[in-house]
Amino acid sequence: MGSRVRELAEKTPAGRDRYVDLLRVASLGTVVMGHWLMAAVTVGDDGGAEVGNLLAVVPGLQLLTWAMQIMPVFFFVGGFSHALSYRSLSRACEGPSLYPAFLRARLQRLLRPTMVFTGVWGTGALLLQLLGRGGGLLDVALRLVAQPLWFIGIYLAMVACTPPLLRLHERFGWGAFGALVGAAGAVDVARFALGVPYVEFLNFAFVWLAVHQLGFLRADGRLRTPYVLAGAGLAGAALLVALGPYPLSMVGMPGERVSNMAPPTFALLSHGLWLVGAVELLRGPATRWLAGPRVWRGVIAANGISMTAFLWHLSAMLAVYGAQLALDIPLPAPASAAWWGQVPVRMALAALVTAALVTLFRRFERPARARTAPAPARRVSGPAAVLGVILCLFGVLGLSMVGFGGLLEGRTALLVAVHVTAPAAVAMALAGWLLVERAAPQYRHGG
Repeated sequence: MGSRVRELAEKTPAGRDRYVDLLRVASLGTVVMGHWLMAAVTVGDDGGAEVGNLLAVVPGLQLLTWAMQIMPVFFFVGGFSHALSYRSLSRACEGPSLYPAFLRARLQRLLRPTMVFTGVWGTGALLLQLLGRGGGLLDVALRLVAQPLWFIGIYLAMVACTPPLLRLHERFGWGAFGALVGAAGAVDVARFALGVPYVEFLNFAFVWLAVHQLGFLRADGRLRTPYVLAGAGLAGAALLVALGPYPLSMVGMPGERVSNMAPPTFALLSHGLWLVGAVELLRGPATRWLAGPRVWRGVIAANGISMTAFLWHLSAMLAVYGAQLALDIPLPAPASAAWWGQVPVRMALAALVTAALVTLFRRFERPARARTAPAPARRVSGPAAVLGVILCLFGVLGLSMVGFGGLLEGRTALLVAVHVTAPAAVAMALAGWLLVERAAPQYRHGG
């Protein structure tokens, strides 16, 4: 791997925006560290294990989410990359083959490791149920490890919406972004002031696509006043939390009546604006730092495994807690002095287990080999590609809600007014992935 990283570093084009690559790695890394820190496993009097949230135990720490809820930055970076990728591909690919080729190009490195993760956990969960094994932390793990897949579902929607939203951006610029912001605000007014039922779910689209649209503006060099964006976003989020119905935490909290995350609120959108403005303010010094060969090689290496690490980091954390329970190492009360004393050791062990899992599964994240002109043998089907993305979207979102537990018991979760089981979610995700792979043009290997 080291020689490949050096080769990629040496071939880096002079005009590449290295800061975007750093933001991609840093945002996923922050999510991983946040999950490891916030998870607090306890064992009840009946011997059952539960995973609580440190932020619920110490509410004052919820302010940390204003820095650690970094997903808006990842979606912002996605918008930047999708704009460049689509424009580049459109110069080499025309007609009906463009859209499916774009989907495959952007989703291949995302869906392959996701399908492997789903297959491994799904097979393991099925075997455990057939053997009658379970209980304790294992049941919690079967439910919890799939939760981060919500992010992949949202990202799928962003990729699918890139071509039409990019056209709107090219025509209206900041107006397209403003329309999404206005729509997100109107949804919250309808939700909180008028009590319109179910309207809040529209903000899964409006909030995250508005952040994604900022990436288009960044790609065209139109984010020229990031301090205005950061200041307005921070002030807006603070006022909304202080005066409105919005909670302090920018991540979901157990038992809360209103969540800023699920579905997203206008307060979360304001938070996203402040984060995007803040990271843009750091672009200059970070770009100079990334000019160092050693630093840049590190970013390239991390980018090559970041999705695999994200998918498996909760598995690693729960494995550490499981080993602690198996070895009868006491689990102190969350936020106690003894609990904080164990945090560095637990996180270091979780990092080691994650590294082992990455070593095992990272090959599925590697990009496909370079290809030449499309072979005429395969008919390109844009509708099939769209159907594939929709199936993947509902599959991974459904799986994030229902988890891997109870595969043979018909356990369900409510997804957009439809009850979804884990087997149905897995089937939709796999079928959608195959459609995306096969609907795109087939390329012959050159040389």
